[in-house]
Amino acid sequence: MHNNSQQIPQRTAHLLPVTPKWRSALRLPVIALCILSSLSSISANALAKTFELTSPNEQLRIEVHTGKQTTFEVHLNNKQILAPSSIDLMLMSGEKLASNITVKQEKRYAVSNTLTPAVSHKSSKIAENYNALNLAFSNNFGIDFRAYNDGFAYRFTGERAGEIIIKDEHLALNFAKNATTLFPEEETFISHFERLYLPETVANISPERFASLPTYIKSNGINVVVTEADLYDYPGLFLFGTNKNGFTAGFSNAVAKTTPKAGSEDRNQEFEYENYIAKTSGTRTFPWRVAIITKEDTDLVASQLVYLLSSENKIGDTRWIKPGRIAWDWYNANNLFDVDFKAGLNTQTYKYYIDFAAKYGLEYVILDEGWTKTTTNTKESNPDIDVKELIAYGKKKNVAIILWTLWEPLDKDYENILALYAQWGAAGIKVDFMQRADQYMVNYYEKIAKAAAKNKLLVDYHGGFKPAGLRRAYPNVMTYEGVKGNENNKWSADITPEHNVTLPYIRMVAGPMDYTPGALRNKQLANHNVNHFRPEAIGTRAHQLAMYAVFESALQMLCESPSTYLREPLITEYIAKFPSVWDETRVLKGEVANYILLARRKGDTWYIGAMTDMTARTLTLNLNFLDGGKYSLHGVADGLNVEQYAEDYQFINQTVTAKDSLQLNLAAGGGWSAVITPAK
Repeated sequence: MHNNSQQIPQRTAHLLPVTPKWRSALRLPVIALCILSSLSSISANALAKTFELTSPNEQLRIEVHTGKQTTFEVHLNNKQILAPSSIDLMLMSGEKLASNITVKQEKRYAVSNTLTPAVSHKSSKIAENYNALNLAFSNNFGIDFRAYNDGFAYRFTGERAGEIIIKDEHLALNFAKNATTLFPEEETFISHFERLYLPETVANISPERFASLPTYIKSNGINVVVTEADLYDYPGLFLFGTNKNGFTAGFSNAVAKTTPKAGSEDRNQEFEYENYIAKTSGTRTFPWRVAIITKEDTDLVASQLVYLLSSENKIGDTRWIKPGRIAWDWYNANNLFDVDFKAGLNTQTYKYYIDFAAKYGLEYVILDEGWTKTTTNTKESNPDIDVKELIAYGKKKNVAIILWTLWEPLDKDYENILALYAQWGAAGIKVDFMQRADQYMVNYYEKIAKAAAKNKLLVDYHGGFKPAGLRRAYPNVMTYEGVKGNENNKWSADITPEHNVTLPYIRMVAGPMDYTPGALRNKQLANHNVNHFRPEAIGTRAHQLAMYAVFESALQMLCESPSTYLREPLITEYIAKFPSVWDETRVLKGEVANYILLARRKGDTWYIGAMTDMTARTLTLNLNFLDGGKYSLHGVADGLNVEQYAEDYQFINQTVTAKDSLQLNLAAGGGWSAVITPAK
């Protein structure tokens, strides 16, 4: 399903050409050059200013230096996390917007607020507390800074009339000596952004190597996750190595022309690029550059900075938006059994999926690749599939239908196609194979989200870059892939328990992820087999089930075949108890890439999830987050024979109170989960 088109990265240069002004200066006598240099030094010193900004709890401190160049440095509890790091924005004309500048206005303010998100991916209320510093320059540009208790962010702002062409954006992040990283390395800017997180020392990463966001760094013993927010009309940010203790920014140049790639014309292209990264309005705010900074690993998982730094709702009424769980076809290759018909891409198979979803109260069924007449003709269905009949059948059973489409065929006629899907009664779309983050593609994400909202369609962005705030402005954007998830079991052994417990601390910090949990063919690595049509997941059954509490996605998949789930009704009933959105999240314990234990609440019910890497662990779960009274706990733990048979599990049923503590025994690659409801 995901075949990357290999392209050489189009990285923009950070060196600007010598301007005519300085070429003429090179012909001046030596004494004149000395005088000029002295005057320049005096002028730069006159321009130099330092500004300080602290977080509301006063533990995080940012120093901003302006003048000859603009830099910032960051301290947490007086420990330097980021050494002076330079930033700038360069126009095609050669003008540097944050160099040799004069600050004409300084504005400070504080915000303390509580937000109610339209879709409660992590919680139904979000505390918003930050201190802000806005600097306006004499060149009609400026920079906004914000300091939160769990990180900071900055963005460029512009008030210049007309269109501007951005040649490049400069960011040189400098971390403490011996900083380490979990590096989501990319080979090309043409990518599905499904990466492993490679442990590296930052100083060992050469300038030829680069990563997509979010990227994790440990600097001076402190966690840092670098990402971006409020990304509009601008390319996505990548981080390149320096062979020093830091990274520099890189971007895809704007795409000038695409031509279909031979052999995969429907989804892959060859590219020609412009010599700039963006052509945009001179009056705008640019994307936030975000650093989530925490002493405790668990605070990374709890952070909501990307949402808080993003634009507010742009679609008005959101009452029609319905999160839910999805019976998914592609992972299991429509492999049904114990049925009296030939399974495949046909109406009868999908009616079976709908019946399964209805039986367990799942809200959606997806028709993935194969339902359309061709991958490029998305207005007509495969002759063996009657989409209108399936949508009508689903409505009778309170199960809605989501339709898959490639991004480019949709792009060519998106207004009519989306209106047609809405007319049919579809509930949403799954858009696939974007595999780019240049300016055009970033704009495509917003364009489709807006048009989908107009037609009251939900959106799942698959085969593309990570969340960067779009879901706040367009709450119908429910989830993103941009994650190396369960589907990789079809062609690799990459999806290890260690990878799974890394994701909440890095990828999930940016926003919801369409990992597609729920695999019931569970194997230990020693007896794991790669099989495209009958995939197996590495790790225990309890590890896989705990994902329904740990992994965030407002559209949460059940990836296994309905026939497989129906053979294990107790497990399937248990999975179906987990919602896809939450009123409250508490991250109780955890270590990056080692393990996690969290509790989430929906209404008066609590849901617990614990997952570990290939180290067996015993964790203590203190239930003091419960209210008074008695509760019924129904859970799933690793079985006694799970080391040999990863599908072994045991149910747990007991009465508990807020005064209780439970011992959780997690096997290697294991997990533990529970649903805790008030006792009747």
